[in-house]
Amino acid sequence: MRKTTLGAFTALLALPAITFAQTQVGPPPVPAGSPPNYAFDIPKADIDMVLKSPGTDRQLRVVDMGKYNLGVGIIHRGPTNDKPGDPIPVLYHDYTPEVYIIQSGGGVLTTGGVIDNRKAGTGVPNVMNGPSGSGTAGRGAYSRKVVPGDIIIIPNGVAHGWSQVTDHVDYLSVRPDPDRVLPAGWVYPLLLKNQPDEVKTAK
Repeated sequence: MRKTTLGAFTALLALPAITFAQTQVGPPPVPAGSPPNYAFDIPKADIDMVLKSPGTDRQLRVVDMGKYNLGVGIIHRGPTNDKPGDPIPVLYHDYTPEVYIIQSGGGVLTTGGVIDNRKAGTGVPNVMNGPSGSGTAGRGAYSRKVVPGDIIIIPNGVAHGWSQVTDHVDYLSVRPDPDRVLPAGWVYPLLLKNQPDEVKTAK
C-alpha cells in the first residue's frame, strides 16, 4: 500500500512538468502591432560567420517591436586608399539613426557638417538603411580616430564616413526605425536556421 501511494504521489508531481512541456511548443502568438513576447539571440559565432561572407553592410535582423522596427547589422569597412587631405566620402540616412559599437580594427570616422556633392542613394543600401544618400564631408565635419569598445551615436540625416582605415574596421550598427522604413522580419539568409521556433528554457 505504501509503495502504491508513493508511486501515485510521484506521478502527480510529474504532471505539471509534462503539462508545461506540452504547452510550450513554439512562441505564443502575438497580436498584430504588438511587440514580440520573446527575445532574439544573435550569438557571436553567427556574427563571425556573417563577417566571413561577402559584402560590407550586412543587416542581421529587423524586428517589429510593436511601435517601431529595430535593425541590427554587422558592418565591415576597409582598407581605404585615401591620403590625408583627400575628400572624405560620407553617407546619410533620412529616417534611421544608428548606434555604432566598434568590434575590431579602427580608422578615422568623420561625422556631421555640411554634405557636399549630395545625391540620393539607390539599390540595396536603401533597403537595409532606409532612404539614404551620399556625398563628401564639408564645412563643420568632425573627425576622430575610433578603436574597439568605442560607441558612436549618429542621428538620422547626419553625415558619416570612414577614412584612414589601414586594415579594417568591423562594427555593430543598431538602427531604431520609428518610421518603419526597414523591412520588418528581415533575417540575414545565413541566420535563417536560427529563427526562434520553440521556447527553450535554461537548464
